Amino acid sequence: MAKAADLAGAAHLMLVDGISYLDPEPAVFEAMLEGWTKQQRARFLKWDGTIKPRLSLVRRFAEYSNQYPWQWQSAEFEAFIDHLRTKTPTFTVSSGRNYQNHLRLFCEYITDPRYGWMSVCQERFGEVPVQILHEWNTVTHVSEYEGDPSRRPLTYDEIQDLFDAADGRVEEIRKRGRKGALTAMRDSALLKTYYAYGMRRRENVGLDIADLRRNAKAPQYRRHGAVFVRWGKSSKGSPPKRRTIFTVPEMDWIVDDLDHYLTEVRPRFNVGKHPAIWVTERAGRLSRRSANEAFEAARQAADLPEELELHCLRHSYITHLTEFDYPERFVQDQAGHGYASTTALYTGVSDEYRNRLLHKKLGQRFPGIWEDPK
Repeated sequence: MAKAADLAGAAHLMLVDGISYLDPEPAVFEAMLEGWTKQQRARFLKWDGTIKPRLSLVRRFAEYSNQYPWQWQSAEFEAFIDHLRTKTPTFTVSSGRNYQNHLRLFCEYITDPRYGWMSVCQERFGEVPVQILHEWNTVTHVSEYEGDPSRRPLTYDEIQDLFDAADGRVEEIRKRGRKGALTAMRDSALLKTYYAYGMRRRENVGLDIADLRRNAKAPQYRRHGAVFVRWGKSSKGSPPKRRTIFTVPEMDWIVDDLDHYLTEVRPRFNVGKHPAIWVTERAGRLSRRSANEAFEAARQAADLPEELELHCLRHSYITHLTEFDYPERFVQDQAGHGYASTTALYTGVSDEYRNRLLHKKLGQRFPGIWEDPK
C-alpha cells in the first residue's frame, strides 16, 4: 500500500509542521482544497471542466452550512439539497446527482487514512471528517436517460427552415445596409456543417483546414470526403479522442457549401495563415459560445421552439442516419460514441420511419400481404 508521503495531496505535504496558525480552521480547509486539487491534477483531470467546478461546490456547501468539513453531518447536506430544489425550480435530478458525486469524492479524499487528514483534524480540532453521503440521501440512478425531455432531434422540415433562416439573415443584413453579412454567411455554413457531420460544439470549432480529407472511394467530393476530428470528447483524464467522419451521400450538399465558404467567404476575413476553418473578424478562432449564438439567431429567425439548441443538430444527424438505414456500428463510429447504448439515446426516429420499417418486415414475413385482392 502506498504511504502518505507518496500521494499527491497528503496532509503533511500541504501543512508545515511546527507552525501554529493564527486562524487554523480556514487554513486547514484551504490546505484540504489545495491537496484535493493536486490529487486530481495527478490524475490528469481538467481544471476548467472538472476540478474548478468541484472546488466551487465544496466552498459553496461550506458557506451554506457555515461549518468546516470535519464538522459536517448528513443533515447539513440534506438541507443543502432541499434548499437548492426550493430556490431553483429548474434544479434537475442530473444536477443533484453531480453535486452529490462531487461532495462524495471530496469526503472520500479527506476520510482516506492514506492522506492523513483525519489525524490532522483529530489533533488540531478534536473532530474528524466523516462520509456524509450514503444510499439513503443520494439519488439512485435507475434511468438510462435523465436529460431534458424537451431536447429532441429536429424534423426534416425544421432543419430546412433553420437553414433557410440562416441564409435569409445574410440578405436581411445587406438590405439594411448594416455590418455582419460576412459573419452571417460564415454562421450559415457553420450550422450546416454541424448537421452534415453530427459534430459536437468543440469538435467543429476546433477544425483546421488540414483536417479536411479526401476519400478515395468518393473522389467526387474532392477535399470534403471526410473530416478528421481531433478534439473529440475525452473521458477520465484521457486526451481528446480522434476519429474520421465520412461525408455520406444524403449530406453531400455540404461539399458545395464548404467550398463556397472556404474560397469566397473565409478569405475576406483576412486571417492570413491562420489554420482554423471557422474564424472571426479579429483573425481568431471562433468560440463555442459564438457557435451557440449563431444557432440561436437562426432559431429565432425560423421561429422554432425555444427548447431546441445547437446540440440538437447532432441528435438530428444520428437520427437521420438511422432513418437512412445505415448500420448501427457505422452510425456509432460516425458519432464517436464508445457504446451503442449512447448512440441509441441520441436517436429519435419518426413514426413514418417506424411504419415504413414495419411495412417492410411484414412484407418479408407474409409475402403478398400488401397485394391488392382480385
